[in-house]
Amino acid sequence: MGDEKPIQIFSNPKQSIGVNVVKSPVKLTILEMLRDSEMEFDEIVSNTGKSKSTVSVHLKGLREMGIVSYKIHPNDNRKKIFYIDSKYLGSVNVSDQKELEETQKEYLVNNIVNDDGDFTVLLFHTLRSMLIQEGINIDPILQATGNKIGRSLFDVLYDDDLETFLSNIAQFWEDKGLGRVSFELGDIIKITSFDCFECELLPKTGKPACFLDTGIFEALFSEYFNSSVCVIEIQCYTMGDGKCVFEVELLN
Repeated sequence: MGDEKPIQIFSNPKQSIGVNVVKSPVKLTILEMLRDSEMEFDEIVSNTGKSKSTVSVHLKGLREMGIVSYKIHPNDNRKKIFYIDSKYLGSVNVSDQKELEETQKEYLVNNIVNDDGDFTVLLFHTLRSMLIQEGINIDPILQATGNKIGRSLFDVLYDDDLETFLSNIAQFWEDKGLGRVSFELGDIIKITSFDCFECELLPKTGKPACFLDTGIFEALFSEYFNSSVCVIEIQCYTMGDGKCVFEVELLN
């Protein structure tokens, strides 16, 4: 059971296709490869170790589901280049599920209910902890949600002066109980967050968890610099750190 690949979930609103759940190990292997780059048919066959007919059947299935599409090779019209043409929503890991301390009554009462916090904090952290416990990964949806929130906040927080803009973000974070953030400027902007609303009470998974914040910062700085940015969380409470740290890098 522990070697099973997580089930992956996709949606393709462009083709009015609802949610697709991919369970086939071969299809999952193909999607893992295509997530990093486009690939020719022969490359997929070589990397999967399956026969051409088997790969062809699975690619056909993924195309019919609206998850994968292809284009003709620019230098050889006999070859097809396959790529993911759908939105990745998340995954479900059905192996090794166990009850987490962070979903149990005593933990919730001691850390949230008796902490004079907003009841919405209880709802948010319990939902996130339950999703983690059940092996459900909705990180892409959280980041997309953060993007939408960030774009909505931008006009409220914007100032021509970068230092003032950053100060406005920090004040907003504190006023709304989202944590305490500070910024270090350079070629890469470093954001440090203490008392992080999104993750401070989540299970220690060894992986970053602040995809909502990541999406918000991505939208705010993309709008400010009128350029695409990459936001990566390099430290997180869920990684055993006492703070969350993000790096913002311009991609122009």
